[in-house]
Amino acid sequence: MSKRNKTLLAGLLILMLGLTACQDSSLDEAPDLIPITLTMGYIPNIQFAPIYVALEKGYFQDAGFDVTLEYGDETDAVARVSAGEQTFAVASGEQVLLARAQDLPVVYVASWYEDFPVGVASLQAAGIQAPEDLAGATVGIPGLYGASYIGFEALLNIAGMTDEDVTLLPIGFNQVEALAAGQVQSGVIYLANEPVVLRSQGYAVDVIPVSDYLQLVANGLITNEQSVTENPEMVRAFIQAMLQGITAAAANPDEAYEISGQYVENLADADYHVQREILAESIKLWQTERPGYSDPEGWENMQAVLLEMGLLDTELDLTKAFTNDLIP
Repeated sequence: MSKRNKTLLAGLLILMLGLTACQDSSLDEAPDLIPITLTMGYIPNIQFAPIYVALEKGYFQDAGFDVTLEYGDETDAVARVSAGEQTFAVASGEQVLLARAQDLPVVYVASWYEDFPVGVASLQAAGIQAPEDLAGATVGIPGLYGASYIGFEALLNIAGMTDEDVTLLPIGFNQVEALAAGQVQSGVIYLANEPVVLRSQGYAVDVIPVSDYLQLVANGLITNEQSVTENPEMVRAFIQAMLQGITAAAANPDEAYEISGQYVENLADADYHVQREILAESIKLWQTERPGYSDPEGWENMQAVLLEMGLLDTELDLTKAFTNDLIP
């Protein structure tokens, strides 16, 4: 081989090695993650275990997202999502319909809860075991807003009653204390929370779940119309990661509880048996047989309740309020 050919061959080898090195380097680089703020109502709580599991086990990251959790007012979160200031939030069905009545383009894209998580709890001595037994009772409620109020009004409507048939007392989130002290005869509660706490304190409790009488739309993932239309694969990927978290948490509560301790301040100092029971009761409410599926009947019922309450003036196009098309 001539000296010139040897020089050319050496140059080609160097070039090929350089290209291979560049390719190997690019393969090692992690793809850019999409920063996402996910707003959930309330405060850090064991009931949000599926999200904590999805974060800790890398489901969101594997789907291409860098998720930051935020807790706060559900209504504000819905407004920010509708304005495109953030992409996702967790919200209940009535918030979606009330927002769309104001022309806010939010869409419910995946159900988290199959059963509406609200009910009415009473100490057994009160003898309140069905909606019609609430007649004449003093009922404590967090406030005249949100899922608690919607659920309670649905129960009254089922019993053929109105607010005039009860004494409705806004008490904040002090249902356990108010019931134990005899301040109220019944309290509007979340099924997975206050009844568990009351029973742990030795009280015998009767509970009337709204879902025993009416299917309503509970908590789920919302986004905006622009994301659904312009970036459906991104929405689908986020849904998939969230549903993986729900399924994993339901399948392995012990692991879910341990993971949640990294996200819920002072969970390790709380009553272990109470918090484990709250998690177990929460799992019963989640959508685990058909993850993410949103029942059209629940939307029709929710709209009917809001119309009856006067919170909606006219019927909405429910096909624009929710979709099952992006469920993996």
